Amino acid sequence: MEKLIAFVETMKPFFEKVSNNPYLRAIRDGFVSCIPVILFSSLFILVACVPEIFDYHWPDNISSQLWRAYGYSMGILSVLMVTTIAKSLSDNFNNNLPKLRQINPVSVMIVSVICLLLLSVDQIEGGLAVEYMGTKGLLSAFVVAFTVPNIYKFCVKRNITIKLPEEVPHYIAQTFADLIPLSAAVMFFWVFSIAFQHFAGVAFGAWIIELFRPLFVAADGYIGIAIIYGAMAMFWFMGIHGPSIVEPAVTAIYIANIEANLQIVSAGGHATNILTHPTSYFVATLGGTGATLMFCAMCAFLAKSKQLRAVGKASMVPVLFAVNEPIIFGAPIVLNPVLFFPFIFAPIANVWLFKFFVDELGMNSFIYILPWTTPGTIGLPIATGFASLSFVLAPLLLVVDAVMYYPFFRVYDKQLVDREALAAIENADKKEELAAADAYADKEAAAVSEAHENIADGKPKNVLVLCASGATSSMLAKAIVKGAKERGVPVDSIAMAYGQHKEQITDFDLIVLAPQMGSMFDELKHDCDEKGVKAVTTSGAEYVGLTRNPGKALDFALKLMNENSPK
Repeated sequence: MEKLIAFVETMKPFFEKVSNNPYLRAIRDGFVSCIPVILFSSLFILVACVPEIFDYHWPDNISSQLWRAYGYSMGILSVLMVTTIAKSLSDNFNNNLPKLRQINPVSVMIVSVICLLLLSVDQIEGGLAVEYMGTKGLLSAFVVAFTVPNIYKFCVKRNITIKLPEEVPHYIAQTFADLIPLSAAVMFFWVFSIAFQHFAGVAFGAWIIELFRPLFVAADGYIGIAIIYGAMAMFWFMGIHGPSIVEPAVTAIYIANIEANLQIVSAGGHATNILTHPTSYFVATLGGTGATLMFCAMCAFLAKSKQLRAVGKASMVPVLFAVNEPIIFGAPIVLNPVLFFPFIFAPIANVWLFKFFVDELGMNSFIYILPWTTPGTIGLPIATGFASLSFVLAPLLLVVDAVMYYPFFRVYDKQLVDREALAAIENADKKEELAAADAYADKEAAAVSEAHENIADGKPKNVLVLCASGATSSMLAKAIVKGAKERGVPVDSIAMAYGQHKEQITDFDLIVLAPQMGSMFDELKHDCDEKGVKAVTTSGAEYVGLTRNPGKALDFALKLMNENSPK
């Protein structure tokens, strides 16, 4: 096992490069931006459909209006995502372009919509065919969103533009600068769509869905779901945010399947598509990646080790809402050979059991999307439309996870108990080291005191904490705010998902990157250095400790801002 862990660790640099891939990141950022739309539309469908489970049907006029709200939100998802993905990719390209020669992201977003309509949406009498403006158009949206920014990049890097006299205002000159890449992109997709439909006999949007259909089917099988959810856990085991790497590759499948399931159930059929966002939220990752909910409960209520008991109790509430970084870094689970097997295979066992319930026992798969922070045992019944077997599956998943984790938990707990007993003996003879630690603490206190003096200039300070989704980062942000309120220090802090901060860097005096997003630190530091803002990251253990201690969280922020302030 130790050799396996060592091998896994050697692969970490490679997978960090994968996580930094601009195209995967663009899909992730694009989807994050559209999550409010997806959740909004899902609320209308819950209102429209859930009463039917209890044999109540809305009047036709009310039902049609509820579905109308869904149609004009989820029904144009590919149009929305092509803009957000294209913008994210353009922003990434701009990081490596001269500041005075940048891609105009607004122009890219507008052109991407035009190109998507040309590529996959048919024009009909009285308007446009909306079929490929929703989830069916997502694959086409990816193609367009990847291509248009590259056309702009090609033109901008080579300064292929309409040059105007220097007297022309910049905003007018920018309009003409965008004209050539805009025209090139639109003409490319216009000609391509005509030629493709002529030779293939079908629109590109329909063709690419058929092309990837075998992959969709394979991904929905036992081996496919094992690879997908096993890979998420494997990346997290290395300390890399697994869903950020894996989910962009299957986002199109997730969204297409959830809508297909809804349509099947609405027509009175049996929804069998397994791969959906709720499968990840409420089955594979009960308590977060690695299905850590039951392990956390064991730590909180069964552990004899002081470390595990303290970590379990502190992590129980966040893990219940699928924020499991405290237990992952606090136990720790990351690169812990004792916990490798259950962390990787519990999610796989969960999704296999779910698939068995759907395929063999006739339970409907997921038909609604709920916020990922919904506790899994609640989200599972609701998102399946209150399928009767879901009330059996939800507790059964907890039992399976408990059985898989328990023997490894006992081994690890015993190791820590022995280690703590040995440490207690050793610590009795470490008076000199304790004195040195006290001296270091006094030095730190002096630095913090100086930071307090500097910040007492009446100017409030703002701290931004970033992670993959904004959940883990909110824990540290709240700790900083609480510490500031307790001491009456003018420091405020908020949390964001990585990528949402790009336009707001200068609004902050300090930006802290959560450890699971450490592979993004070089990019963040580059962006922050250009704008004179301090950027830092932390180790997993340090981060967890700061989230639990508001005073230390505030001191951490104050010290770093003091280092960054002019002397």
